Amino acid sequence: MAIFFLLVGLEIKRELISGELSSLKSATLPVIAALGGMLVPSLIYIIFNAGSETSGGWGIPMATDIAFALAIIAILGKNIPTSLKIFLAALAIVDDLGAILVIAVFYTKQIHFEYLAMALGVVIVLALMNYFKVKSLIFYILPGILLWYMIHHSGIHATIAGVLLALTIPTKGNADSSPLEKLEHTLTFPVNYVIMPIFALANTNITFKKEMLAGLVSPLGLGIILGLFVGKTIGVSLFSWMAVRLKWANLPTGAGWKHIIGLGMIAGIGFTMSIFITTLSFDDESNILEAKLAILVASVIAGIAGYFYLKNIRTPISETT
Repeated sequence: MAIFFLLVGLEIKRELISGELSSLKSATLPVIAALGGMLVPSLIYIIFNAGSETSGGWGIPMATDIAFALAIIAILGKNIPTSLKIFLAALAIVDDLGAILVIAVFYTKQIHFEYLAMALGVVIVLALMNYFKVKSLIFYILPGILLWYMIHHSGIHATIAGVLLALTIPTKGNADSSPLEKLEHTLTFPVNYVIMPIFALANTNITFKKEMLAGLVSPLGLGIILGLFVGKTIGVSLFSWMAVRLKWANLPTGAGWKHIIGLGMIAGIGFTMSIFITTLSFDDESNILEAKLAILVASVIAGIAGYFYLKNIRTPISETT
């Protein structure tokens, strides 16, 4: 997963340098929408699980699986405006960044500051190499492995090392020949077709038991299902509406509020990231299995509902208020 987060970090940096997050105007709506898509699902989960042994799983419905969400959008093709695809990609990247911060801050049980200090030293060395325009990737990868080791032993989840390394990789904006773009291109295939399938197969290995179905209507199951599907839809839509209403941002070109609602549904596909946070949230195996099943159910509902909802929007909606 550290390699997966390295790729996520590279995507985040590219978007910050030259993509949809590179200017305040273009970044405002996806950032605010992503914030709503994290806060409302967590609130719904907390309402169902406050004070229980499963209360620590509040981060589970925050996550959006960027790969599956974008796959649904790709299948829709010309049924939706191109600007909406870009908006979802930017929203999902901000969502990933939020998940990374949540993992680092709230799912760390014990911190060993001596290892953390050494990790900081490695980050400083990497940043200096970037400053002095060192372009060879090997000079970043080798210290990056050391950074992973230090963070792993510091108590903070080691996947954060991938993001920190990514942020120090040099780029030239849109230049395809820059180290960042080269590494991103190199990692895309193995991450999407090797690492993520292996992770998905290993972590969705659920032994179905009759009593697990009751878990879908338990506080844990309801918190996850309603958090992912209802919470994401409401959070993304409501916060987007507030941003436009307050004139902080504009809707994507050619898109209307029905498109934003449908996109909010698709953002409810948690899957990989939600399952990952589940493994960090609980020690009890029964809670983990019930949470995984709830994530799968919620993700299927979100994907199917979002797909058919957006597919049946025949004409672009021009309203912006």
